[in-house]
Amino acid sequence: MGSFSIWHWLIVLVVVLLIFGTKKLRNIGSDLGGAVKGFKEGMKEDAPKIGDKAEQGGHTIDAEVKDKQNS
Repeated sequence: MGSFSIWHWLIVLVVVLLIFGTKKLRNIGSDLGGAVKGFKEGMKEDAPKIGDKAEQGGHTIDAEVKDKQNS
């Protein structure tokens, strides 16, 4: 009872196809694919590049750290 057999999944697939139709499912799939593609492109554009810090106005702070000695 814990897992579904292939027949259960086939019945679910048939019911989904009857409710939505193949054209509607195809449109949903293409919309979802376009959204994922746009998300990936957006992530690539927003990711900072290692060598571009000077071009992006990045600042480097030079500091000296001294150790505390317990007395």
